[in-house]
Amino acid sequence: MDNNPRRIKYAYTYNMCKLIISVLLSTRTMSAFPDDRRDLATMLVPLARALVAREEPALQAHDISMWGYIVLTALAEHPVRTQAALAQAINADKSRIIGVLDDLQQRGLITRQPDAADRRVHLLSLAPPGDRLRRSVQAAIRASEEEVLGTLPASDREAFLRSLKSLYERFRAP
Repeated sequence: MDNNPRRIKYAYTYNMCKLIISVLLSTRTMSAFPDDRRDLATMLVPLARALVAREEPALQAHDISMWGYIVLTALAEHPVRTQAALAQAINADKSRIIGVLDDLQQRGLITRQPDAADRRVHLLSLAPPGDRLRRSVQAAIRASEEEVLGTLPASDREAFLRSLKSLYERFRAP
């Protein structure tokens, strides 16, 4: 054993440096955010974009656009709507969805008929083939979502879905 004071001091300093570095590396990195979280939109937007990108293959496989699927889903939630009410519910411009509605109607996925009370207004409803298509697309999307949600522990997953549903119900369009 070497009793050289310089070597002992060097070894001590070296070991202390190693300890400090290992402690620094094992703890969380310091955050620019006081509560260690970003704004909700900053966290949700990238997740939403990733989920939408994951939905594209399911939509393409079923030969339907995202807007078409949104329309079918909205009509499944509320079976008869006016075009104006549908546009408001899905947060789309009334003129923007006309082409989508034309396509869905031509394919027999929705029905669109004049309102007996006001012939200028068209009433929309989901046709049985449209509901079958919507259910099939939804099943494919849910399978993709399972891959994403599967990265969370079961208890976190349930809490996340419950919280997300609560926020959705609170802030969705009428």
